[in-house]
Amino acid sequence: MNCKQFNSIKLEEVLASLGHLPTKQNEKEAWYLNPFGTETQASFKVDKKLNLWYLHSEGIGGNNIDFMMKYQNNSAKEVLEWAEKQNFSSFQPQNDIHLKNSIPNYQITEIKELQNENLKNYLYQRGLSQNVYSFIKEVHFTIRDKKLYAIGFENLSGGWELRNSFYKGSLLKKDISVINLNNENHEKNKNVVVFEGFLDALSFVEMKRFFKGDLLVMNSISLLNKTKDYLQNYSEINLFLDNDIAGESCKNEILKSFPEAKDHSKIYFPHKDLNDYLLSRIQIKNENRQQQTREEQQQNSHTFKRRR
Repeated sequence: MNCKQFNSIKLEEVLASLGHLPTKQNEKEAWYLNPFGTETQASFKVDKKLNLWYLHSEGIGGNNIDFMMKYQNNSAKEVLEWAEKQNFSSFQPQNDIHLKNSIPNYQITEIKELQNENLKNYLYQRGLSQNVYSFIKEVHFTIRDKKLYAIGFENLSGGWELRNSFYKGSLLKKDISVINLNNENHEKNKNVVVFEGFLDALSFVEMKRFFKGDLLVMNSISLLNKTKDYLQNYSEINLFLDNDIAGESCKNEILKSFPEAKDHSKIYFPHKDLNDYLLSRIQIKNENRQQQTREEQQQNSHTFKRRR
């Protein structure tokens, strides 16, 4: 990742990853409490269109690189090394989908039921079986004439979250996703479970196959306000957000608006998210099975020796 690429990432998402959420915002700008210090009134403004920040209390501002250099007290090189390790949903390493004044250099060529064995194997490696196939699609697309395919998870605006073993990104408009699970009468459904990413939602499906209600996937913490607006439709809210700084901040913001919501993150602590927890359960189960097999083999061996 270079400076231009990092500066193209939404600053709102960078701030959210560090646990900073806006105190107020509109379509043009978002206001935050000073991320470099303490204050009671927000003086840190993000211009959403320009993707630039300005701290009124100190009279300074700049782009993403400028912000992180001051925030971490690091060089630009160290900031980029940090950014490489993050999973920013608005960063598309294989394309520049949102280039201004340009024709999109991507195209979705086919959407179909999951068939590709490589994608099925990827899901298997994430602890997911054919029980989740009905909630996803196999999406084929091109970026700069390069043909790619990935597991696709559709959002409410017809956009797609895409994953395979080497690619993480999204195409078309970013939005939340909602799955109606085991409940044909969607209009009367008042129970919802909230996740940050769709792999966590699919992990929930894997572990709670008979749950009845809606699964809401934020797809990005930057969609927190959209999430809170949608949650007004439910009387029972269950939170399965990530055990990290951003997830904690997001959880607290939702609980401020919905005090009756239930936080379930302790169930899978110290794991970062529900998918990591699922993988650990599978690993423990496999280790126990292997241990049992070894013990049975040893017992059979001792029995055979006594007979001799």
